[in-house]
Amino acid sequence: MPAAASPLTAAYDRLRAAFPGLTVTELGPDDPAPRGAGWVGAAGLAAGGAELDAFLAWDEAQVVRDYGRPARPDVVASFGLHRYAWPACLLITVPWFLHRRVPRLPVTHVSYDRTAGRMAVRRPLSVACLPGDPAAALPGAVVVPDEEALRAEVRAAVAEHLEPLLAAFGPRMRRRGRALWGMATDELVEGLWYVAGILGEREAARAVRELELLLPGATLPYTGSAGFRVLTGPDGSPLPTRDRASCCMFYTVRPEDTCATCPRTCDGDRITKLAAAAAA
Repeated sequence: MPAAASPLTAAYDRLRAAFPGLTVTELGPDDPAPRGAGWVGAAGLAAGGAELDAFLAWDEAQVVRDYGRPARPDVVASFGLHRYAWPACLLITVPWFLHRRVPRLPVTHVSYDRTAGRMAVRRPLSVACLPGDPAAALPGAVVVPDEEALRAEVRAAVAEHLEPLLAAFGPRMRRRGRALWGMATDELVEGLWYVAGILGEREAARAVRELELLLPGATLPYTGSAGFRVLTGPDGSPLPTRDRASCCMFYTVRPEDTCATCPRTCDGDRITKLAAAAAA
């Protein structure tokens, strides 16, 4: 590793190369957190005050602009949480998936600019890794004995980051407890699944296996398993899908247009949607 690099730099660089819609900047010890021009601190969102109000006002205006109708306040809050949590989970899952390194990044360590697809992170509280990893010799490293212990670190790191945000967004979403953690489960799974798919078929298949081990179905506070399964297309081809643990509520804006993984979408409609996407 170059002296200026952190144990996470290579993973974040590869994420940016594969998915230019998200750029991650690692802040130095003396660098101030970015503010203005679209930036918001995760801690500000978790506080549930003016910064969260302004963040959700963007979502409210976006729905009207793109779909010509307003969304219910609870739906707006659901959209807002998704738009933050999906990339935030990647800050933890991508280094784990690519390099077997798991950073602890509380909300005080992350800033987000969704208008430009940028996140800024402070040096993590710790980075968990396996024995033999060169990162094990760096300050802040936590060496764990095996892959299952590292998976436990992923689950804990994501939960640590999302819990205060769920507490802030939850009342506005009119959801709590299991329903909120169902949404967290979906963000954790679907972000990495999507990015791995960009990295190629082999990595996409590996991501499914890794996520099934990460979330086998009895890992509180998460709700359910990774939920992957395979349907059969009209021509006999396999159509990978998953069962979401939550609903994003998009159907309240466009009832005719639901996600292929939505709990409201029956297998027949899933096959139609997935086959059309595969053909395209």
